[in-house]
Amino acid sequence: MEYLIKDNKNDNIISSASSIEELSDGYHTFNELYDFRREYNAALVNTGVWKAHKSYRHHNGELCFGGGWFIVMIDTPFGQISNHYENKYWDEFHCEEKEVADEWDGHTDKEVLNRLYYSNKHWED
Repeated sequence: MEYLIKDNKNDNIISSASSIEELSDGYHTFNELYDFRREYNAALVNTGVWKAHKSYRHHNGELCFGGGWFIVMIDTPFGQISNHYENKYWDEFHCEEKEVADEWDGHTDKEVLNRLYYSNKHWED
């Protein structure tokens, strides 16, 4: 299967790849963008500015995605944010380790972006 990214204005193909992970916007592949996201999140956690923890298990005791993954949860002044990562990245996040993660507050991707935006906008408040 071939995946395509097309320009919305003139329908020209911007990128094609045999996997979604290798699709590019002309600057970065999806894989690279996920790597950047992980490293930015690890850097944020490792600053220790906000309380954070990691766990192989969700709050209900079940392994994240059935195993092989862990969750990182950060408590910002505007609410909780979380992401999942493969176990091979466990040591990149220097924060409290918990047997089970705190209960998820139901945040959506959009809410996470808003919480990060407001945290950055009001950093020194």
